[in-house]
Amino acid sequence: MLKKAAIWMFALSLMLTAFSHAENVQASGDALETRATWLWNPWMFVKDEAATLAFLENKNVNKVYVQIDRDIPKNTYRSFVTQAHSRGIAVFALDGAPSWVAPKGFTNQNQLMNWLGNYQTGSVEQARFDGIHLDVEPYLYSGWNSNRAATVKSYQSLLQRAATSAAQLNLPLEADMPFWFDEITYKNTFGKGLLAEWVIANTDGVTLMAYRDSAQMIIEIVKNEIAMAERYGKHIVVGVETGTTDEGSVITFAEEGEVYMNQQLDKVASHYSSSSAYEGTAIHHVGSWMTMAP
Repeated sequence: MLKKAAIWMFALSLMLTAFSHAENVQASGDALETRATWLWNPWMFVKDEAATLAFLENKNVNKVYVQIDRDIPKNTYRSFVTQAHSRGIAVFALDGAPSWVAPKGFTNQNQLMNWLGNYQTGSVEQARFDGIHLDVEPYLYSGWNSNRAATVKSYQSLLQRAATSAAQLNLPLEADMPFWFDEITYKNTFGKGLLAEWVIANTDGVTLMAYRDSAQMIIEIVKNEIAMAERYGKHIVVGVETGTTDEGSVITFAEEGEVYMNQQLDKVASHYSSSSAYEGTAIHHVGSWMTMAP
């Protein structure tokens, strides 16, 4: 009897060890491809948290960039983050504006980092954010046209400050970036080169705004950044647009609908499946995705 019990306990031990190992392998080496989205309106989950989470879950989202609105109580964010985590969805704190590259504009970023530091300290692990996601878009600031060199340098300084703050918070730093930053050069105290390469090298991850409506075009416009990220051991998420725009129908999948969009994104994923830098896709954004044609 004792012998049988010992054998049973040994077998159980092996099973538990194997299960634990499988979990560790999945966590470290077989992570799911990222399917991300931007949630610019956090009042959506203030009004109806369950419906917001149900939408994300139904669309197989496993990473969401959530706008930080300091008018919303921290406990409301804690509830959403906790519930998202229980559904396997990572949550990154999202903020940024073109004015952040203006003189003294970095104070806005400081406010974000201070808020985030207080939030993380006051939250249990399950309610904490998984990272920081910046959307600054310096090319929309007036200085981009009047004094591009200074604006580019200000943007680099801003990201450098953000990286320092993120490290202090023990959080990864990500940034949105247009696909054409590989055509923008810089020569200043940060050195010289292509702005796209600098951003990739100085953040933990980039979501590339590859706003085109066919796999062929998307594959073409992200290839340089994918190659750069491979060299630096970094990751690229390929972002696409679902909202209507006056910039041309080629920018968005709004006309073609969701089924066609997913087919094109599958082709992009297949093309870059062997790339160590390709992390997945991001859909811009929750609001327009919700009302998108099938």
